Amino acid sequence: MNKYLGVINYRTLIALLIAVISLIIVYKFDLYYSIDLTFLSIAIIFPLVFNIRGSFRRREKALEHLSQFRSALKTVYYYFESNPNLSNDDKQDVNNLLIDISNKVMDHLRNSNYDTKDIDQAVHKVFDYIIEKKEFIPGRSKDKIFRFLNDLHESIEKLHGILVHRTPISLKAYCEYFIYIFPIIYAPAIVFKTGIDSPKYITFFIVLISEFMLISLYNIQDQLEYPFDNVGLDDINLDIYKLDR
Repeated sequence: MNKYLGVINYRTLIALLIAVISLIIVYKFDLYYSIDLTFLSIAIIFPLVFNIRGSFRRREKALEHLSQFRSALKTVYYYFESNPNLSNDDKQDVNNLLIDISNKVMDHLRNSNYDTKDIDQAVHKVFDYIIEKKEFIPGRSKDKIFRFLNDLHESIEKLHGILVHRTPISLKAYCEYFIYIFPIIYAPAIVFKTGIDSPKYITFFIVLISEFMLISLYNIQDQLEYPFDNVGLDDINLDIYKLDR
């Protein structure tokens, strides 16, 4: 049932309430006219589809960067784990450092935290560990570890960029504004097309279902835009990208 109700929220209620009020006013004051509704598709549908496509791309990029993030962590872990010069305690220490990075990044994304200070410090501890144990780590292995640490940094920065920079706020506000005023323009035109003497429930159904579809698409886009908080139906399960999953 959640998959059917997941797109319904307070915006849905506001939009449908505006639609009902608009229809009541239309019938009360006989406000109806003929208008070409093509411009509404340009004003609402085109920017809405643009936003949805942009949000979907962001989600796909997030999946790509999360995969790169875990892959880099796992590879760094393998380099340390395969080093015969390190003791088991040393290997466990670096494993704990890598798990700490993994947990901090997931919490950072899930809680929509814009401050990366804790993550930077956690990654820097790995660097400090390498410097501390440099006599036990061959030069070639050290260079390869640093290369994968670079991949780790890059994936973290890209994920942080997706978290902070959303789809254009002005375009989202524009879409939401026009969805709310849509029934005010649409209701009189539908009454004119169906006929003032036609059953009112037909007009109510057409206007309400049209408004519901538009606001539902907007809600889907809004949920898809931030895929880390487990609010939308299509959000990313961050737990499967942890190092110790």
